[in-house]
Amino acid sequence: MDGRRGPVGRSAAGARLAAAALALTLGLAACATAPGPAPAPPVVQPPAVETPAPGPVAPAPPAGLSPAALSGWDHEDHLAAFNAWLDGCGVARDPAARTQCERAMQIRRTSKPVTPSLARAFFESGFSVVAAETPDGAPGMLTAYFAPEYEARRRPEGEFDTPVLPPPPGWRRGQVLGERAEIEMTPSAPPLAWMRAEDLFFMQIQGSGYLTFEDGSKARAAYAGDNGHPFTGIARPMAEQGLLPPDGTSGEAIRAWLAAHRGREALRVMALNRRYIFFKLDPDDGGDPNGAAGIPLPARRAIAVDPTHWRYGDLVWISADGGNLVGARGSYQGLVVALDTGSAIRGPVRADLYMGRGAAAGEEAGAVRHPLRMWRLVPRP
Repeated sequence: MDGRRGPVGRSAAGARLAAAALALTLGLAACATAPGPAPAPPVVQPPAVETPAPGPVAPAPPAGLSPAALSGWDHEDHLAAFNAWLDGCGVARDPAARTQCERAMQIRRTSKPVTPSLARAFFESGFSVVAAETPDGAPGMLTAYFAPEYEARRRPEGEFDTPVLPPPPGWRRGQVLGERAEIEMTPSAPPLAWMRAEDLFFMQIQGSGYLTFEDGSKARAAYAGDNGHPFTGIARPMAEQGLLPPDGTSGEAIRAWLAAHRGREALRVMALNRRYIFFKLDPDDGGDPNGAAGIPLPARRAIAVDPTHWRYGDLVWISADGGNLVGARGSYQGLVVALDTGSAIRGPVRADLYMGRGAAAGEEAGAVRHPLRMWRLVPRP
């Protein structure tokens, strides 16, 4: 998905109401979901992100050991992780990963049902653990994103005065266009829908979203292009300007401020993010959006990663503690699959966790900014 995410849809990757952009981890997070699986995203985002203070993290197991050496492994839902990885492992290109993917498919075909113990045994016998590390050995950062859901209108009406625009005719990836205000004042194509300004802003950060119109009909707004400018998070400048407290820049808090100051004040703040996302409308199938790898994102089991350090289909153990945003959950730990990417997701220990669809997912996602450790589960041949 990507508004931060990239050509995905954020990078992958949809009411996002308040939560709606939370995941946006606005100045902090990253991912979005878009169509093509290529290590050149777009979701969800800002090159400049705030670095969280190091928190307590589990010690890394020695390289080459079984996943059973991971702290917290005994408490994992191995069956849920097995199903998530199996649904996404088809995008893997590494021969060893393909071998383990076929083995997992065979287990699903022949074991009725696949049990948690069988799933655990699969991981422990088929993979070894290697720690991912930052250049200085410090923790990286975990943020989160989600698929927002918003109200929309077919025509401008009251506060629904901001157009959802398709790419200009002849748009090409990488083309540099005008900035937000210029694009919205002189659209080069008829609007697809009309939204509240803050809702559209958040949906652009996520890279995709779901719209509900006044007649009850629904549609998915999918990433279709961007203006070629980099994503800039607004959390830090809002804190620096005294608009929000330093520990109160969650997505929910940012969206609430924008809604309360709708008009010139909010437009000035949103203009700090020069990146503008164009959309296309597709039917809403009731599921989750595709990530950059081209397959639906499993909630809480998919991450957006930096494609220069990770490959789609990689199985990853994450351990993140010590989030410092108001309302943050204490920790995130478990197996996830690399299925998305984003312009703000950079580095070997950096991940954007997909939380799911809707307001509740968005509210949680907006408070995720945790020191992170990551381990790659390397498939055995």
